[in-house]
Amino acid sequence: MSAEQDRQYRTPYETGNRNQTTTWAECVAFYERLAKDFPSVLRWTQIGTSDNGIPMHAGIVTADAQFDREALQRQRRPVFFNNNGIHPGEPEGIDVCMALVRDFCTEPARLAALGDTVFLFIPVYNVDGCLNRQSTSRVNQLGPESFGFRGNARHLDLNRDFIKCDSLAAQVFNRFFTAWDPDVMVDTHTSNGADYAYTMTLIPTQPDKLGGGLGQFLRSRMLPAIYGDMGERGWPTCPYVNCVAETPDDGIADFLDTPRFSTGYAALHHTIGFMPETHMLKPYADRVAAMRTLVEVVLDFTVAHAAEIQTLRREAKAGAAQQAQWPLLWRSDQSRPNSFRFKGYEAVYSQSSLGNYQRLSYDRNQPWEKDIPYFDRFVEEAAVAAPKAYLVPQAWREVIERLEWNGVALRRLEEDEVFENARLYRIEHVAPRPGPYEGHMFHDEVTLVPHAETVHARAGDVWISLDQPKARYIVETLEPQAHDSFFRWGFFNGVLEKKESFSAYVFEDTAHRMLEEEPALKAGFDAWKKNNPDKLGDPQAVLGFIFAHGQRHAEAGWRRYPVVGLN
Repeated sequence: MSAEQDRQYRTPYETGNRNQTTTWAECVAFYERLAKDFPSVLRWTQIGTSDNGIPMHAGIVTADAQFDREALQRQRRPVFFNNNGIHPGEPEGIDVCMALVRDFCTEPARLAALGDTVFLFIPVYNVDGCLNRQSTSRVNQLGPESFGFRGNARHLDLNRDFIKCDSLAAQVFNRFFTAWDPDVMVDTHTSNGADYAYTMTLIPTQPDKLGGGLGQFLRSRMLPAIYGDMGERGWPTCPYVNCVAETPDDGIADFLDTPRFSTGYAALHHTIGFMPETHMLKPYADRVAAMRTLVEVVLDFTVAHAAEIQTLRREAKAGAAQQAQWPLLWRSDQSRPNSFRFKGYEAVYSQSSLGNYQRLSYDRNQPWEKDIPYFDRFVEEAAVAAPKAYLVPQAWREVIERLEWNGVALRRLEEDEVFENARLYRIEHVAPRPGPYEGHMFHDEVTLVPHAETVHARAGDVWISLDQPKARYIVETLEPQAHDSFFRWGFFNGVLEKKESFSAYVFEDTAHRMLEEEPALKAGFDAWKKNNPDKLGDPQAVLGFIFAHGQRHAEAGWRRYPVVGLN
């Protein structure tokens, strides 16, 4: 870059005191100018609008001025995707991306190093939060001087919205991500938690969850190369400090990135994802420098190994279409600890002056370095035998929309059909969290009873074969027990509500006849009375049990999961 270009295209971060981040308006104007001045390098487009009606943008950089997505995909060009500003109070990635794209535009050698790789980026994902600018919401963070807010216009955390898609931003992202199908994603963040020596920590897509050859490649090849290269470039990096106890001294464990998070969502599409987390207590200038290095390290590795990554992704998609057994729940394997050479600070406990407890602090004058347990393995906790297809009744249009946004191949039945021996679930028990979570009453506890029955489907209902590359997304959203299924997020809550009721003075006689005519109900009622003697004085409880468990007035749709498995 010439001295004139250096002066002309400096970012707001670079022209300030290195403790300032760009505003949304400055960021957009910067890219608009670059796209105008370097049209053969950068294509700048609007991809949608936020809940507040603010434009959302994306950029495409290539070394050969080819920007048409379909043409790039026909050529099987590798795609590296950089997402920034999902939490605008964590803005390092926003400033880094601006400088990196500027360098692609002004430094021919840097651009040429991309080779065939497409550099795809969203400069600011949570535009609503970026415009909600202040300096106090990040309680434990050192700089920058002012920044955006974590929540969007609907007070949603977009890094919990990738599956449920309550926000317009997430709906835009789902369609955008699916259309481009990136090979590697880096979604930039800032961390909080314990204090330690590292400026950069890293959450990868969990290798065991990613699975197969792609997961093994990530664990044995890509991650060691990234950690090694970061150290050589002056920014030693450690896994995200997810402490198994209060401090890192007792060990850290891999983060379970379920599909509500960006890296977990990427895994549903067989994309290798990274969530770099700079440490909030390091100077902002150091965090920006470390983030720039991390993005470049992952990009350089992707460029160098693009063909192998693409081959592994194709194999993963082909394998998913034929997979017979699908894991639904995962847990950290505490029986197989690895170790990590960690650089930490002495944990010190002292009497709090605010209350009657011992407070934790870290003494940077007492650094230490030692091997700590690192639990980087996950094992399946629950799995399901995959059906050949699912049937989704057309009434559940919000679910069908989300499947379509993610490229799921489906067809609508042209006429009524009958399916014998279809697999259904009865919902035996469900318990939501005590309070709302990201706008929903999320179901932490789900107990199901599977059974088979004949299903009468209507013309217009949706038939979804698992013989397709999107099989993993389908299974992990439609199987109710999966970590972030549509059921857990409350998309099917209507079936949990019994619609009819009774008047006690009339139903009393009917209840007697039901107990005489239904032996299973009688046995269940006798057991209920034995286990609930305190409720026998409550006519609503007594009659309610009989009404809910008897067959005479059963409601076929009550606690019946509407999505059907077909073989």
